[in-house]
Amino acid sequence: MAVPAGTAVPSGDIPGGLALPWFDAAVLRAYACDELDRAIAHLGWRGGRVHEGVHQARKSLRRTRATLALGAAVLGPGAALIDREIRRVNLKLSKMRDAQALVETLDRLIGKAKPPEALPVLRRARRTAAIARVESARRELASDPGLARKRALLVTLRAALPALPWDALTETRVRDALGAGLVEIDVAGARARATGRDDDWHRWRRRVRRLSQQHRAVGSQIVDINAARKRVKTLAELLGEGQDYALLHDHCGKRSIFPDPDRQILAALAELGARRMRERVEEALAITRPAIAAAPGQ
Repeated sequence: MAVPAGTAVPSGDIPGGLALPWFDAAVLRAYACDELDRAIAHLGWRGGRVHEGVHQARKSLRRTRATLALGAAVLGPGAALIDREIRRVNLKLSKMRDAQALVETLDRLIGKAKPPEALPVLRRARRTAAIARVESARRELASDPGLARKRALLVTLRAALPALPWDALTETRVRDALGAGLVEIDVAGARARATGRDDDWHRWRRRVRRLSQQHRAVGSQIVDINAARKRVKTLAELLGEGQDYALLHDHCGKRSIFPDPDRQILAALAELGARRMRERVEEALAITRPAIAAAPGQ
């Protein structure tokens, strides 16, 4: 039976899981291509903009992968290959991004000026981290001048991206993928909160971030996930802040770039920040969980 245009019918009521008239997989294809284009462009940034360029490029590469993951069951081996190669590029850029993230974390702590007696330590640490950031970029650019090899690989992958069978990606399959994502973040969240281990919290953050990115990719095509979309994004932002504190804490170990006793003070600040973030996550979950559970179609 034909579905009148503009009629809101749950996708599960459509025989065979056919795409609804207002759902178009070409939108997801265009989104993935645009994000890969954006990553290629940002990796071309030079000079003092190279660090921000890498940061923005990695975000776009993750968004491309998140979109591909929505169709993992139907986009075929070509999508798996593209995803794998994008992941490799992103991993190779991680040291540069971590160096930038450390500077950004210290900037935020300096901006808060709490506790004020820690400001001299934070400012010294920021100078040290900025020097380390420059050195990280120097090493990466020495092995891959202008990040040309990475950009060339991404250009090749970009050419292959539109040829994937995007038409096989229906609204029903997208809804199934989003629903599976909600289950994954519930499982990962329960584990992280039970163990308290940084690795488990990091894994939870990655799951939440991917689901938030998938909501972004879907856009307004599936309107009844808006409540889940908003609250998953809030959780992603909180967990992202916590990862910055975890990164700072990691830089306070035996091989720290910071001298004693500065690193002891920085480690204490990182632990305090992570603890407060986890408290805020617990508060957010009191709102997030009921809203996500009640979201239609999820």
